[in-house]
Amino acid sequence: MPSAVLVKLDPTPRQERSLTAHAGAARFAYNCLLAHVKADMDAHNKPEWSMYALRKWWNTNKQSLAVNRDTGLPWWQEYSKETYSYAAQCLANGLHNWSQSRQGKRLGRRVSFPQFKHKNKTRIAFAYTTGSFGVVADNPHAVRLPKIGVIHCFENVSKRVAGAHVLRMSVNKQGDGWYASLTLDKQTMGKPVAHATGSVGVDLGIKQFATLSDGTVIPNPHPYRTAKRKIGRLQRQLSRQQSGSHRYQRNRQRLNSMYARTQHIRLDLQHKLSTYLVRTYQSIGIEDLNVQGMVKNRRLAQAIQDVAFYQFRMLLAYKSLAANANLVIANRFYPSSKTCSQCGSVKTKLSLTERTYRCEQCGLQLDRDMNAAINLQRLAESASESINAHGETRRPALG
Repeated sequence: MPSAVLVKLDPTPRQERSLTAHAGAARFAYNCLLAHVKADMDAHNKPEWSMYALRKWWNTNKQSLAVNRDTGLPWWQEYSKETYSYAAQCLANGLHNWSQSRQGKRLGRRVSFPQFKHKNKTRIAFAYTTGSFGVVADNPHAVRLPKIGVIHCFENVSKRVAGAHVLRMSVNKQGDGWYASLTLDKQTMGKPVAHATGSVGVDLGIKQFATLSDGTVIPNPHPYRTAKRKIGRLQRQLSRQQSGSHRYQRNRQRLNSMYARTQHIRLDLQHKLSTYLVRTYQSIGIEDLNVQGMVKNRRLAQAIQDVAFYQFRMLLAYKSLAANANLVIANRFYPSSKTCSQCGSVKTKLSLTERTYRCEQCGLQLDRDMNAAINLQRLAESASESINAHGETRRPALG
């Protein structure tokens, strides 16, 4: 399974303009390809929407499509060919998902037909899959992007890549700057660091982000709730300003930076906790929470989404695989909170307002979250099956 490394770029003003122009070229090619597909469909012709067919059509027609309106000269050669391949790949994936969803072969919500990308309403991104991109040999704090140059980074990229082969590099703009995601070949990565033994149960919550069975309580920073007033004020200012004006763009950037800050605070906590768990314990027990059902409670929906339970589970899943740790995901209906961690009796009902677990059988009185964490730890200890990153059971081979 490939692994990825995300680094923040520190481009110069010239490089930042070039990054934006490359993303714009990818968006232009995507819209041209989509218009071509829709024209074939409107003419009742069977369109060819594979990645290779779309790229071939672009290479055939780019000389007449990518033309400067003022000078009449083609501009496609000013940008890397990978930006156009990225556009073709994105459209091919979108059309494939729409087709599979329409035929009932794709799980999840129904996928709509791809739409044209607007300059101010779409994700600013492009990617490299071939060419001389990746880590710079003599500069560990930089990455090389064809047609753009060597861009300085805020951290040691070579140290994080650790000699692995870079398969793909996607570049995108978020609220507070530009980022590069480097997809690495796991086969060329070093062996995982040996981890300690033992087991732990992790009970996730809203007031406290996580309660560990060893007694550790991780407080919840509530990033969105903390920034909610500032975000609301910026949104009101933005709604009163003329779209496209200088002040509109300035406040929009401030709003995007505020959203990015809340995301970074949340990710920082989850990355640190998940890394600590897989490096400290051999077996980790967590619950399979029904987040979609939980957010239907309008009183708790915002707080639940602010915690991002599923995101933490995904981080813990791929890190446990890399560290050879055993992640045990309890069944969605496993009564971790209703079960007494001392005698094993199970309550029929337990409301959310009862924060202290009181057992009528043995008289145990314990914090509700701690009781659930202990039950999850015992489940992890007694599990005879290991859970893979997709939450499915992986049984040992027979014979």
